[in-house]
Amino acid sequence: MAHEEPVLIGRVGHLAHITLNRPRALNALTRPMVRRIAEALTEWERDDSVAAVVISGAGERGLCAGGDIRVIYEDARTGGGESFLFWRDEYRLNARIARYPKPYVALMDGIVMGGGVGVSAHGDVRIVTERSAVAMPETGIGLVPDVGGTYLLSRAPGELGTHLALTGRAVGAADAQLCGLADHFVPADRLPALRGELADGDVRETVRRYESIAPEGRLAADREWVDACYAADSVEEIVSGLLGHGHPAAKEAAETILTRSPTALKATLASLRRARRLTTLEEVLDQEFRASCAALATPDLPEGVRAQVIDKDRTPQWSPRELGQVTDADVARFFAPPPGGDLGLAPSSHAVRP
Repeated sequence: MAHEEPVLIGRVGHLAHITLNRPRALNALTRPMVRRIAEALTEWERDDSVAAVVISGAGERGLCAGGDIRVIYEDARTGGGESFLFWRDEYRLNARIARYPKPYVALMDGIVMGGGVGVSAHGDVRIVTERSAVAMPETGIGLVPDVGGTYLLSRAPGELGTHLALTGRAVGAADAQLCGLADHFVPADRLPALRGELADGDVRETVRRYESIAPEGRLAADREWVDACYAADSVEEIVSGLLGHGHPAAKEAAETILTRSPTALKATLASLRRARRLTTLEEVLDQEFRASCAALATPDLPEGVRAQVIDKDRTPQWSPRELGQVTDADVARFFAPPPGGDLGLAPSSHAVRP
């Protein structure tokens, strides 16, 4: 049955549609879903009658909450290899979307997190609404932001990307635009009409007619303390600066960071700093593949998923428990070639050194 398919593929006029169709799981991605999307993109790239592609999520809650971390959890516990294969296919799809030769329109309505960012924020027409909540929350489950997230966040103004990566906080429409994660704001109640007109008109001109100014965000006003505190060279210094700054929001950010995996935090900061010095998305995806594969071998990944998703007690027991206990060698493992080999998207991707 069509309604049971996790990815719905369709056409209306010259517009091709991808609908992520697991609403009860917040449209979380699985490897078969990633492969189905890639197959459709290949077909449409060769079809001259397809002028543009639009991706959206089924249901009212969001585009996509990320990869199916229950599958990754079981893989981490049992030492399986499914996560390596999933990430390999997913990151290649992210790179493909960024280079797609036809307009790729992402309707980032509702929750857009982790892998949901990967299938949307690399597109060239990225639409958010007043309901959008965009985040890379990986440090909360013992992972490093991936799917090109460290590429996008490392290029956000000032240290805003560092703030979002370490805290894992979600941002609304205006802040997503400010950070380079989205382009256009369209009120949610106008999306059905917009989709109808995209089928036969010029994509960018149609979006311009429907867009408006997003409700004011908060990050622009936070730039002073964010840029000052997050420019430090270590997570410990960042936390100290936030606690000592005096702004209530800075203190709140520090308290949030201290609930995250210490190992993932340090690996994330190193990944962001390295990503700034890498030139292409492909190079950063190669680096992220190494980091994700390394995280799979740590105790924090299954523990983080257990606490947040399985048992939902929200009290992960990180190992090590303190930032000061995470060594340089622990962080270096996140940048070593994985046992199954590199992703191989960019031959020159690992020239950057700490």
